Amino acid sequence: MRNVQVCLNHHVTVGRGCIGNETLKIGELASMANVTKRTVDYYTNMGLLKAERSSSNYRYYSFEELERLRLIEEYKRNNLSLEDIKELLKPPVKPPSGIDETGLQLKNKMTGLNEELREVINLIEKDGKNELHLKKQISHESITLIQSLLVLLI
Repeated sequence: MRNVQVCLNHHVTVGRGCIGNETLKIGELASMANVTKRTVDYYTNMGLLKAERSSSNYRYYSFEELERLRLIEEYKRNNLSLEDIKELLKPPVKPPSGIDETGLQLKNKMTGLNEELREVINLIEKDGKNELHLKKQISHESITLIQSLLVLLI
């Protein structure tokens, strides 16, 4: 059983002294996410996960990184590449002061439609013969986006 401490500032640590936040060592993170330490290391080197270093050079991960790791694994199960996942996980860019709220909402909607289109393309590649199944998976917005893209390509 893990040694859990509650520190003075109500911070919880797992199996070690207080370093200021709720943290996990690489092995703990890997175990909780059902991946290998090597996978965590690879994702960290790619920039998909962020670790904080202690004075003894140990890497510590927040519980937010655990949730991020679980999301990465979910995206991988949906056949997204690590590069696509990296793009999906990028924080939203603040718009320049000249862009109004409507433009930002439209940009966010297009990003969501692009993600849905990627999923549709994966479905088509996997199950191109089952049209009924595909029609259930495609929203009207995605169909409109596909039609718009085809018009631009022609």
